[in-house]
Amino acid sequence: MSAPAPTVVVLTDDDAGRRIDRVLAKHCPEFSRSALQRWIEQGRIEQAGEVVSRKTKALAGAEVTILPAPPEQLSAKPQAIPLEVLYEDQHLLIVDKPAGLVVHPAPGHPDGTLVNAILYHAAVQGGADPNRPGIVHRLDKDTSGVMVVAKSRAAHERLVDMFQSHDIERAYLAIVLDRPPATATYDTFHARHPGHRKKFTSKGDRGRRAVTRLEMIEPLHGASLVRCRLETGRTHQIRVHLAEHGHPVLGDRLYGKSIGDLKLRRASTELGRQALHATLLAFAHPITGKPVRFETEPPEDFQKTLASLREA
Repeated sequence: MSAPAPTVVVLTDDDAGRRIDRVLAKHCPEFSRSALQRWIEQGRIEQAGEVVSRKTKALAGAEVTILPAPPEQLSAKPQAIPLEVLYEDQHLLIVDKPAGLVVHPAPGHPDGTLVNAILYHAAVQGGADPNRPGIVHRLDKDTSGVMVVAKSRAAHERLVDMFQSHDIERAYLAIVLDRPPATATYDTFHARHPGHRKKFTSKGDRGRRAVTRLEMIEPLHGASLVRCRLETGRTHQIRVHLAEHGHPVLGDRLYGKSIGDLKLRRASTELGRQALHATLLAFAHPITGKPVRFETEPPEDFQKTLASLREA
């Protein structure tokens, strides 16, 4: 199979001095970081006419040429995993992901993922990573809710652009500890936590911009139901913003805090995951341009937790 056409990127002043794989991941969201690193090791990426290495630093104004390798044989295999389909056409698949389901194969989760379920359900295309066919965004394993999957390469490319330019409306429902303000906007930097490799933080003075708009929906026993609208979509963004502003998501084992109230602690234990649900996804269809909107209610475990915390 022949290799895809080269991709040419002209670097900016802001890129100077940064690792080349990180810079290219920002400029080329259609390629995963792992694919870019693999191509660097294979000598498929040049900066200003010279083959780069993993340690190469970006040069302001330099022209970078990426020679993608031919698509690898798909490594994720179809599996008959139940899938709740909200909408499907020749370009899109909209699903309501259950909590506990990993989105794509990764170390520690070689199969049994949403991707395995999708491949059993339909043919999907797009993306350079053979373990992530059709995937344009992710939800954490223990977050439930609406996701869009690209079935065609054209839809994949357009959806990647739309997520990068924040042209997709996304909203989440969360049960959080204590009482947040009636409304709030969290506009911060977002970066890896310097002391915990699995965490992110909004407290640094550098990183990517992250914006979350919070709306208080309902007071509960020791907690609150809130709605969060995303203007950006960074990893763990809502969980980080809520936790670092004093209102962690109930049941969040990574960003949460100890709970003294017995009733609230019992509700968290019985839920067994973070109380976070991706309730809304709305955008212009990547091929037809027609507005599409998908909204779901939280699943039974979330609803049961809400009911228990509503009791007098």
